Amino acid sequence: MSESGLNMSRRIRRTPYSDKVEQHGVRGFSVVNHMLLPKAFSDSVEDDYWHLRQDVQIWDVACQRQVEISGPDATHLIQLMTPRDLRQARVGQGLYVPLIDEHAGMVNDPVLLKLAENRFWLSIADSDVLLWAKGLAVGAGLNVVVNEADVAPLAIQGPKAGQLMASLVGDQIQQLPYFGFAMFDLLGTSQLIARSGYSKQGGFEVYLAGGDMGSDLWDLIWDAGQPYNIKPGCPNLIERIEGGLMSYGNEFTLANNPLECGFDRLCHLGDEINYIGRAALRQIATDGPVQAIRGVRFGGDKTPPCGKPFPVTGLDGVPVGQITSGIYSPRLNCNIGMSMILKTHWDYDTALLVHTPDGVVRDAVVSRLPF
Repeated sequence: MSESGLNMSRRIRRTPYSDKVEQHGVRGFSVVNHMLLPKAFSDSVEDDYWHLRQDVQIWDVACQRQVEISGPDATHLIQLMTPRDLRQARVGQGLYVPLIDEHAGMVNDPVLLKLAENRFWLSIADSDVLLWAKGLAVGAGLNVVVNEADVAPLAIQGPKAGQLMASLVGDQIQQLPYFGFAMFDLLGTSQLIARSGYSKQGGFEVYLAGGDMGSDLWDLIWDAGQPYNIKPGCPNLIERIEGGLMSYGNEFTLANNPLECGFDRLCHLGDEINYIGRAALRQIATDGPVQAIRGVRFGGDKTPPCGKPFPVTGLDGVPVGQITSGIYSPRLNCNIGMSMILKTHWDYDTALLVHTPDGVVRDAVVSRLPF
C-alpha cells in the first residue's frame, strides 16, 4: 500500500507526471477515469487556495482523458451525444457540452475540442464516455474510429499563468479566447495548448502528446515559473465551490438532467438537430425541472469535511436537498456548498437548515452561483 492509502495496481493508472508529483511532496490522491489525481500538496486547503488566487500553480490533470472521435461520421456521432447545437463549431474552438442518455440523464460534461473537420476530442470528467461512444457508434453503424488518445493534460492555473506561458511560447498565447486552443512549440515538438482549466483564476492546459516527455515538460514549466512563485497544486475545493464549478459524480450524476444543472442555454430543443434524449429533454422543459443546482451559505464554526452529503431541510425539517460539496471559505467568512434544491425552496435568499455530521444544525440561505 502506498502512503496515499491506495492499493496500487494496473487498474489505477499512473500519469506521465506522477514521478514529479511524488518528488514535490504530494500528500494524497484520488482516482478519476481509472487514473491518479493529486489531491493535496500544501499544509492546508486554505494555504493552497490563497496561493492559487495570487500566483501560479502546476497541476497534474492527466486523468482528464481524451476520447477521440474521428472519421466520416464523427460530426454526426458527436451531435448525437449532446443537446448543444454544434453546427457552428469551428476548428480551434473548445465548447462545454452536456452529454445525455435516452432519458436526458447526464452522462458527462466534457469540453469538446474540434481538432479538424470530423476529428474531435472529448476532454471528459469521471465517467466511461469511451464505452458509451463506442456503443453508440456500433449500434448506429457509423463510420468512425473511437479511442482514447495518448494525451496527458498538464494545467497551469492562477493569475500569473499568462505571463509564465508567454515566457515559454510567446505573447500570442494570451490572445487565445476562453476554451480556444492552438499548436505551440514545446520541447522541440508541436503541442496543443488551450486557454482552460478547472479554476476561475485563469490559466492554460497543455495537452501533451507523448507521455515520455512528461517529466521534461513539468521541469520546463517549473523552471520558467520560478519568477512567478510557482507551486505544485491541484483543483482546490474552496475555489471550485466559490466559482460554482460543479463536479460530475458529486453535484450531478446520470440521475440528473442538464436543465436542473443550469445548462438551459446549452440545450437546443428545436427540430433542427437530432440527439439521443431529445424527446425526454423536451418533456422535462415542458413540465419544468423539479429541482435545480444552487449555492448554499451556512453558519456555525468551520464545517467538517463533506465526505458524505449533508442533509438540507426547510425550517420545518422536511428534506429539500443535500450539500454534495461543502467547505469553509476564508474570503467569504462562512461555510459554502452546492446542492440540488427542490423547486419549493430554490428561490435565492430562502432560509434553510444544513445538518452536518458533527450534530450541529446550521442556519443557511440559498445563494447564487458563483458565490
